Amino acid sequence: MRAIATVALGAAMLAGSAPALADAGDLLVRGRFLVVAPQDSSGDVLPAFPGEGVNVGKAYTPEVDFTYMVTNNLGLELILATTKHSAYGDSGTLKSVDKLLDTWVLPPTLTLQYHFMPQGSIRPYVGAGVNYTIFYNTRASGSLEAAVGDTDVSMSNSFGWALQAGADIPLNDKLFLNFDVKYIDMSSRARLTTAAIGRQSVRVDINPVIVGFGIGTKF
Repeated sequence: MRAIATVALGAAMLAGSAPALADAGDLLVRGRFLVVAPQDSSGDVLPAFPGEGVNVGKAYTPEVDFTYMVTNNLGLELILATTKHSAYGDSGTLKSVDKLLDTWVLPPTLTLQYHFMPQGSIRPYVGAGVNYTIFYNTRASGSLEAAVGDTDVSMSNSFGWALQAGADIPLNDKLFLNFDVKYIDMSSRARLTTAAIGRQSVRVDINPVIVGFGIGTKF
């Protein structure tokens, strides 16, 4: 019982001595390294490939985000990052082609966060918000063009919702570690046009889970 009481007292003193971090009016700036893991599914590539769809590969990237603390508990976060993804055939003829296309993804996301313990030694938060994803510099792969000839590729932009959970762990009165997980509702329609097989279209639900770890500071 004495040992338990000592540990409890030490934890209480640590929490009580943690530097103020998430005060109203603070701007928190974080730099994270992200793993973007699509939880993808797709329809058929039509009209030429019924029963065949596509998969979307993972991506890794640095990211910068900004959180403005509206109150001690409520913050608004904006993330800025871009990633390159590849799409592959999941079966049949398309799978034999291997990679179908590459695309860059810019998904600015704004979330409203609730910080549970803004003065604690560990500061968890949850958030929800909106995302607008821009697909750009989309190109057919060399293996696809070798199979069907020159190919024009486009992907439609996406608007959806986002969920978030994470925690800040202070190192001193300015710096803190951060761990963050997001789920983004993201989809697109890819269109591929070739002289050999005409125009093909497929809807892809990408829906990535984004895991980030990094360091931040406050202003």
